[in-house]
Amino acid sequence: MDGTLTKTQSLELRKKYIGPSCTLFFKSDPLKIVRASGQYMYDEENNEYLDCINNVCHVGHCHPKVVEAASEQMKTLNTNSRFLHDNMLVLAQKLVATMPEGLCMVYFANSGSEANDLAIRLARHHTKATEIISLDRAYHGHVVSLIDISTYKLNNMKDGVHTKPDFVHIAECPDTYRGKYRSSDHTEEELSKLYAANVDDIITNITNKNKKVCCFIAEAMQSCGGQVIYPKDYLKKVSKSVKAAGGVCIIDEVQVGFGRVGTHMWSFSAQDMVPDIVTLGKPMGNGHPISAVITTREIAASFEACGVEYFNTYGGNPVSCAVGLAVLDVIEKENLMENARKIGALMSTKLNALKSKYPLIGEVRGVGMFWGLDLVKDNVSRKPATEEAAYVVKRLKEERILYSRDGLDENVLKFKPPMCFNEKNVETLITKLDLIFQELESQNK
Repeated sequence: MDGTLTKTQSLELRKKYIGPSCTLFFKSDPLKIVRASGQYMYDEENNEYLDCINNVCHVGHCHPKVVEAASEQMKTLNTNSRFLHDNMLVLAQKLVATMPEGLCMVYFANSGSEANDLAIRLARHHTKATEIISLDRAYHGHVVSLIDISTYKLNNMKDGVHTKPDFVHIAECPDTYRGKYRSSDHTEEELSKLYAANVDDIITNITNKNKKVCCFIAEAMQSCGGQVIYPKDYLKKVSKSVKAAGGVCIIDEVQVGFGRVGTHMWSFSAQDMVPDIVTLGKPMGNGHPISAVITTREIAASFEACGVEYFNTYGGNPVSCAVGLAVLDVIEKENLMENARKIGALMSTKLNALKSKYPLIGEVRGVGMFWGLDLVKDNVSRKPATEEAAYVVKRLKEERILYSRDGLDENVLKFKPPMCFNEKNVETLITKLDLIFQELESQNK
């Protein structure tokens, strides 16, 4: 189909048949991508783009081992999980082997949204409580239950139809650069205590109203919220308080898991904490729809005791699980966690060198293959440089590099590429960023 339609024709058909709220990257001049390989994507004219956006294609676009695994299993069998099949069992076993002790029961689904929705169901059946604590700026998915707890989306709804329920409580985002408490005023230990104390206050208010905490849910690192790295031990402190109040702690690894931090398979491990429920998605299938929820035996027993079976037509099907197994195999055999550590160290050096050169860069933050550049009008007010961030993304596209921006003010440049991104790619990216920041500096003189 791509070979028979021009880009203009494709845009016309999209406008005619696809809901207008389904948006495209680079709205003024969207790309028509027809193929991809590794960390590169190609448009209809065969122009090559370096991909710094797609954390979904975790081990690289169209990885041959992943494609082969899907194809071979599809040739043999694909059916639902009510038939006994080893792929589901082996994948569950391998995932549990990467988790802290106690996280041993697996439910398979098709997307991060499904996984997070199921995680909340598990928490409710286990605690029999109603009150949910979520972080400001959070994004956990597009279904109704998750929009309710995702202010990244909820706060931008204008028609008044969808509003935050009374049982949802929003904690301060532990952003140590532009949050309520900042690293310019406090030590990291103080920041951790201050932001965790905010959750303690919410718990107290819930208790004072004779209600009970169901769960606290947070991304292990905030992606859509602006590439936010929490102060050390924040999640550990919050988890302790939530569990003391009878609630459970849900950690969302949908965007940041599977070794992206480099030092650990799961980003929550960098916070030295153990969740009660973990949700996985996006990178798990390298572009194929598969996700999972992993929890304790006790929580699984509470869910079973509700009397209603959990059945997901496609969740855990043989093809999806073959893909998931191939992804885990590639991560291990191609040493992608080690690559993330290496690229992370290089990115830290290179990005901080740019920061020392250009006042437009207010903060560099990140780890492994997860980085953000917070652009500011000036370093005193820290007013978001939204227009400048848009300019950088536009110019990078012109230089054949795909980049995105996010955060409340869309002023944070996001780096979350496939894990096969290499040192040469870093040099290319930094060279182009340097060029574009020079352009902005010249324009502002």
